[in-house]
Amino acid sequence: MGERMTADTGGTAAFAPHDHSRCAASILAHAEEATAAAGARLTPVRRRTLEILLEEHRALGAYEVLERLAQEGFGNKPPVAYRALDFLVEQGLAHRIRRLNAFTACMHPGEAHAPAFLICSRCGVVAEAPAEPVRAALDAAAAQLGFEIERTNIEAVGLCPACREAA
Repeated sequence: MGERMTADTGGTAAFAPHDHSRCAASILAHAEEATAAAGARLTPVRRRTLEILLEEHRALGAYEVLERLAQEGFGNKPPVAYRALDFLVEQGLAHRIRRLNAFTACMHPGEAHAPAFLICSRCGVVAEAPAEPVRAALDAAAAQLGFEIERTNIEAVGLCPACREAA
């Protein structure tokens, strides 16, 4: 099997030159393993949706995904895309980027992790960075108030290295 993207390289790969086809193929293979291990199934439309999300390191809206699926004969009704995207999120194969109302492929399918999303405001590239220390600090602050966090979505907007260099 291909080289596994790790927490150390998962975020930086989005901002650095790399063999993207190898990156996407490796993540897709791990997503298939994780889905099978969970007793779920990557149907053709779910698989193609994940492939579409893996084509670039940026988030796509549901209607962008739907347009691509429709062009490829998977149907043109919004539930086609939303069901596939919901499945991918539920299985930990994709993340919803709330700020953008869009979705991005998970760089660590099948692994428990606490990501933060670094979103370039200029080019739209999204990197998934490890944020376990941030989550631990947030959990500790919440616990002091007697609050138990069920889920978080950490997003930061700024400029990626390429856009910073071009500015």
